[in-house]
Amino acid sequence: MDPYKQRREQLRRAIGGDVAVIPSARTTLRNNDSAYPFRQDSDFYYLTGFNEPDAVLVLATQHGEHSDVLFLRDRDRDREIWDGDRLGVERAPRELGVDAAFPIGKFAERLPDYLIGATTLYYEFGRSDDTDRSVRDALERTRERARHKGRVPHAFADPANVLHPMRLIKSDAELSTMRRAAAITREGFLTAMRATLPGLYEYEIEAAIENEYLRLGAQFTAYESIVGSGDRTTTLHYVANRERLEAGTLLLVDSGCELDCYASDVTRTWPVDGRFTGEQRAIYDIVLAAQEAAIACVRPGVRRNEFHDAAVKVVTEGLLDLGLLTGSLDENIEEKHYRTYFMHGTGHWLGLDVHDAGDYRDEDDEPMRLRPGMVTTVEPGIYVRRDLDCAERFKGIGVRIEDDILVTAEGNENLTQAIPKRVDELEAIVGSARQPALA
Repeated sequence: MDPYKQRREQLRRAIGGDVAVIPSARTTLRNNDSAYPFRQDSDFYYLTGFNEPDAVLVLATQHGEHSDVLFLRDRDRDREIWDGDRLGVERAPRELGVDAAFPIGKFAERLPDYLIGATTLYYEFGRSDDTDRSVRDALERTRERARHKGRVPHAFADPANVLHPMRLIKSDAELSTMRRAAAITREGFLTAMRATLPGLYEYEIEAAIENEYLRLGAQFTAYESIVGSGDRTTTLHYVANRERLEAGTLLLVDSGCELDCYASDVTRTWPVDGRFTGEQRAIYDIVLAAQEAAIACVRPGVRRNEFHDAAVKVVTEGLLDLGLLTGSLDENIEEKHYRTYFMHGTGHWLGLDVHDAGDYRDEDDEPMRLRPGMVTTVEPGIYVRRDLDCAERFKGIGVRIEDDILVTAEGNENLTQAIPKRVDELEAIVGSARQPALA
């Protein structure tokens, strides 16, 4: 069965005798007459595989003929000359496997046909004024009709409550796309590592990595690439990427491609001139050991906090060994003193969104237990900022190492394992392209 139709059926079963309304993304202007690149809404794409704006999916359980209906833009020769082909109403049922399709302009008029008989409407208000208005108009029309016969939705629910737990477990087809995204991201990182030389600018490394993503078929970066050198390695979300690379410093790159709406998310840290200093190596070894300890914990039945706790223990021990923390291990963990240097969590869900859908805590408010098919990042780091009261020789050193980990029935699979991260691998590859710095 078509995977999108299968997901629609699963969602329809989950909402019982009710109705769900899932809008697409819309185009958004960046400035006068220039739009941001269009990127489809993740929930809508998950259920349709359709990549056009200005559409709405309706999943109905009470309608006699239609279970899934798509409202979309009709063909328009004049607009298609400017913007490219549209699928159109006539082709949509055959191409997308929906029961019926209608012009988007008919959405408010036809929606009452699918609302009548339902008690709950699954729709997220507040994301689009136009769609909200159409839904409210349709509800009013449904109430008028129900005076004679039928039931009107009197309760509202966010479809994410049902849909996002579905998205948390990846299918074989989704994982195939994510493995390909990881492979493309690998090539981007290899290109960036080879290109790195003192005298280049951060944006040149950004250009090298993102050019490789596009060359290999990815449509976007999954998020704005972080390419920070020197002191900027200690800023978690540094995205200006404008400074010159200096010998003797580190370069932290946090980047990933997006392929067919699925994200990759990787961080590697390497020396600009191809050789770690003693202090850089000391910090790097701690972070790598923490990541390896955390990844070893990722397996079915383990709670999410357990792999974070494993990373925290290794990081705290290392900081104590370097004299960046003092006191006992237990005290530093209990009082969270390690957060001076390691202030973020160790991972997040990954999928259609780089911070993907899905709860992090269960119905008992306990950390979620891992299950096969979940994909999480594992990304410990240490950041020694200049304003800290610590040994001067460590200041300005930031290291993060991040991989994408699939939970399997047997344990885990590191989707991004092939991207170099061991010290000897990095020192062998960094700068090997020997590109001259720009004047």
